[in-house]
Amino acid sequence: MSERATREETVDVVWSGSWVAERLGVELTGDGELRDMLGLALRRNPKRAHLLVSNVLGKHVPQRPSVVYGAGFELGERVRALLGDSEAARAVVLGYAETATGLGHAVADGLGSAPYLHSTRRPVAGVARAGGFEESHSHATSHLLLPEDGALLAGPGSDGAPAPLVLVDDEFSTGNTVLNTMRMLHELYPRERYVVVALVDMRSERDRGRLDEFAAETGARVDLVARGAGTVGLPDGVLERGRALVAAQEAEQEARESGRAAPESGRPPVEPATVCTRIPLGWPAGVPDGGRHGFTPAHRALLEPALPGMAARIADALGDARRVLVLGFEELMYAPLRLGTALEALTDADVRYSTTTRSPVLAVDDPGYAIRSRLVFPAHDNPADGPGDRYAYNVAGAGFDAVVAVVDSTADTPELHAPDGLLARLGAHTGRVLLAVVPSYTPAPAPDAEPASAPAAEPVPSHGSSHASDRQEPRMLPEPLRGPDFSSYAADDVGWLLQDLSDTELEAPTEEREEAIQSGGAHYAESLPVEYQPSAEYQALFQAALDTSAARIARAVGTVTETVLAERGPRPVLVSLARAGTPVGVLMRRWAQHRHGLDLPHYAVSIVRGRGIDANALRWLAAHHDPADIVFVDGWTGKGAITRELAVALAGFEGFNPEIAVLADPGGCVRTYGTREDFLIPSACLNSTVSGLISRTVLRADLVGPEDFHGAKFYRELAGADVSGHFLDTVAARFDEVVDGVDAEVKELLTADRAPTWEGWAAVERISEEYGIHDVNLVKPGVGETTRVLLRRVPWKILAQRGAGADLEHIRLLAAQRGVPVEEVDELPYTCVGLIHPQFTRGATGADGKAVTEK
Repeated sequence: MSERATREETVDVVWSGSWVAERLGVELTGDGELRDMLGLALRRNPKRAHLLVSNVLGKHVPQRPSVVYGAGFELGERVRALLGDSEAARAVVLGYAETATGLGHAVADGLGSAPYLHSTRRPVAGVARAGGFEESHSHATSHLLLPEDGALLAGPGSDGAPAPLVLVDDEFSTGNTVLNTMRMLHELYPRERYVVVALVDMRSERDRGRLDEFAAETGARVDLVARGAGTVGLPDGVLERGRALVAAQEAEQEARESGRAAPESGRPPVEPATVCTRIPLGWPAGVPDGGRHGFTPAHRALLEPALPGMAARIADALGDARRVLVLGFEELMYAPLRLGTALEALTDADVRYSTTTRSPVLAVDDPGYAIRSRLVFPAHDNPADGPGDRYAYNVAGAGFDAVVAVVDSTADTPELHAPDGLLARLGAHTGRVLLAVVPSYTPAPAPDAEPASAPAAEPVPSHGSSHASDRQEPRMLPEPLRGPDFSSYAADDVGWLLQDLSDTELEAPTEEREEAIQSGGAHYAESLPVEYQPSAEYQALFQAALDTSAARIARAVGTVTETVLAERGPRPVLVSLARAGTPVGVLMRRWAQHRHGLDLPHYAVSIVRGRGIDANALRWLAAHHDPADIVFVDGWTGKGAITRELAVALAGFEGFNPEIAVLADPGGCVRTYGTREDFLIPSACLNSTVSGLISRTVLRADLVGPEDFHGAKFYRELAGADVSGHFLDTVAARFDEVVDGVDAEVKELLTADRAPTWEGWAAVERISEEYGIHDVNLVKPGVGETTRVLLRRVPWKILAQRGAGADLEHIRLLAAQRGVPVEEVDELPYTCVGLIHPQFTRGATGADGKAVTEK
């Protein structure tokens, strides 16, 4: 490692432990660099009042990533020299949650080829527990060991002897945590060699002999490798005096804040100065997010070459930011650390790294105190021990131009995006907030409860009910696709729970598809229509329609969004039905952000008539969100076929609400809508070019396996004709002018009878019989569905409401281009209805999307 990477930066002239030392008489003595490595702070902890705050760990104090990584890597190199190459090649490294998970991983890297595991406080459903132990002085004490490979901790070599075990913690104080671990694991896997590694060895004289006692008891050799060493001198009564000092400081701070705002512990909502931007990292497939379940040399070989590309994506999003913080999340320390080291090597920006924590520490804005500022926000990973406060230290007031928040996907929850959540807190203190999500890695459930060679472990105690045990995604499900890699929408607008089939030839001529569908030879979702390329006349018509209806659409967006917020909770998770529902979902998300400062999650999923909704997408959603928070979104209703399809499809999935929120409900099929008028929604006029350049979804057995999401294509080649962003921006620009109308309409709707009438379905059945079609699936009611018929299917004729005006101009133009007659009729509950040509009288499609052979 370079000199820069192994020497921490020290810029403060005043020692950051002097404030505590002067007031409590705490003394820190040791070798020459100890005070450069450590400061002091106070915390609310009944077991130990003071906190040793490391300047090189990357937890509480932002530090250069190269310094943090270099400190651990160098310790790993020293362990390798101590063990010798042959024993180092067999060694297993174990780090401690939460503060030493990244340090331990860096030590494993320095060793060269050592597999790595860290303890965790996050139970994971379906993963066998290999052990557990307590940490006596920590704020949160219970540690779990959850390796995917039950033999990892044994680590037998060719001679069958357990491998040397390297235990890594940030500080070695009493030695209790390490001794608890070694005793527990020695009972399971007796071994001959242990190495304890720490940044600092701060044991008292009384504790220094305890490792030797353990070695004598077990016959094992125990070595200690530390970067610095010293002792902490604590006067009599320091715990009580520390508590009193913390209470006095908090009371003083509360008194100062009472005139300005509510005290910080109440977590008042803030108005973020910055909108968070999501970065699609491109995390390499098959690489765990860290060492919770084990991280092997094979994983390391996949991660290293991917780091520069991920750092480049972050750098592009940072723009001209000169002082940048990469902020990790509790136990997730290594992934953000390595992203930070790669970013530091790539750019000239001043890059720093630290992580959030669950430990409460007093903040005092004094150069002689190690924790000068504190951000408080709610836990956002549904922890097993219930909700609680979490903290980010020394971020506020540190002058960062940008903060890159790195979390795992389990923690990418509504709480993270809430008005009082971490992202909002960061946005109040920096000019730019970026969010990078690393896919949470969850092993496949083990067939056996415990490794064969190990006795059964004690059951993990429950610490209150939580949805967390249901939130781990199945191993094979990837993270959502996001723009610009998939779709022209911004990464924050929507996450697509789809697989990318862009390189697969799926298009077929319209007549060919219709024949295959109606003859029973294929389902409509097994191929794609050739993307319609609108003429200049049609594009002009789209623009005119958008200009005319933008305010009308904005009002409908506001109405449906406010209704959802009022009836489905303050932070719903929007799930649009791809692709017609997706522009509406994006607009609803923008309304919530514009009007209320809410950053609502939004995903797009596939639903196929006759086949149901994508079950794997539902599994992913249930793994990351409470199903009760999911709100399904679509563009409009026709006769209500998809509404019924969704209700049937969700019957086998617990907790999901089958109600759909739509922009327009002319068929009277839902109770949550923006309007029940049947008017032209310009996004229905076009295909992919108004829907983020995404095709309709595909479900075909040779392309979509049992563990896959449904598929879709990204038509990058149509970027020149893309109006997706223009459509969104034009409608969103009218939000402010419709607010009063939205509020009045929502007030009325919330007390009205909005039960579905299904009058549209009755009209479709009547039309089907009157025109001799005898199949409701060939009758497509409403402006949106009629437009689809003209763009994608083989239309027979168009029924238009007599006297319908501008809303049908594009219908008449498309019908003329395809030679389809438009018949004006009376008593039509829709503005228009499209009839698909029943080319094969025995093959009109049935409810499953395929042919019916008899009438």
